[in-house]
Amino acid sequence: MYAHSVSFQRQKKGNSAREWEDGAGHSETRFVVVDGATEAYDSLRWVEQLVSSFVHGGPSITPEAFTGWFEAMQRQWVAEAPTRFASVIEEYKFRTDGSFATFVGGLLSGLDGPAPRWEAAALGDTVLFHVRAGRLLSHFPALSVDDFGLVPDGVDTRPGALRQMLARLAFGSGQLLAGDLLFVATDAFAHWMLQQVATDQDALWQTLASLDHDVTFSDLVADQRSGGLLRNDDVTLLRVRLSDTPPSRLVVCL
Repeated sequence: MYAHSVSFQRQKKGNSAREWEDGAGHSETRFVVVDGATEAYDSLRWVEQLVSSFVHGGPSITPEAFTGWFEAMQRQWVAEAPTRFASVIEEYKFRTDGSFATFVGGLLSGLDGPAPRWEAAALGDTVLFHVRAGRLLSHFPALSVDDFGLVPDGVDTRPGALRQMLARLAFGSGQLLAGDLLFVATDAFAHWMLQQVATDQDALWQTLASLDHDVTFSDLVADQRSGGLLRNDDVTLLRVRLSDTPPSRLVVCL
């Protein structure tokens, strides 16, 4: 079995593309989506660090592995801090507040065997959706529509937050079949997706499965924002399509 992965993103309305504070990455067997907190210090650096590390040899999906990985990420955050800060306030935010991001990171295993599966870990309100034959099998974490808008859990740069992070870290898994789709979305888009599941999931999964260009995704986001159905926030969607056949072509969106 083969995994074909692609990600789409759109910044907040009124912001430039450089102000997008989410992150997404994938390899043949790994995928991750991270949502940096706007109010946090240097959230872009934290998001990029988490995404790069997880995709390139990150932890297995166990509490023990994540304990070591979180500790390593916090040490790296400090080691790569600026040698000089622009102001006393910036240095205070770095040392006192740090940075913060919601997180879903997953692994695909057994793709060449009889029992392929996904495993994932999550902190916060970034959500993974497992879809088969146009129907939602499960979503992880199992948030309801009403659970969004609260202060979410997340991956924190402060060592003092480690115990709470590990206590709230959630783990999920599922069996995979050829034709299955995995979607991972940051909070605003995940909230919108859950609302659409309740009203017309046939149209939802058809639309998201057929996305083939960043412009198409941007048009969808703009349309839903203008209709008041999608909150104005950075949005990111990562799609993993499971197939019995390898990709027949490389597509580059320009």
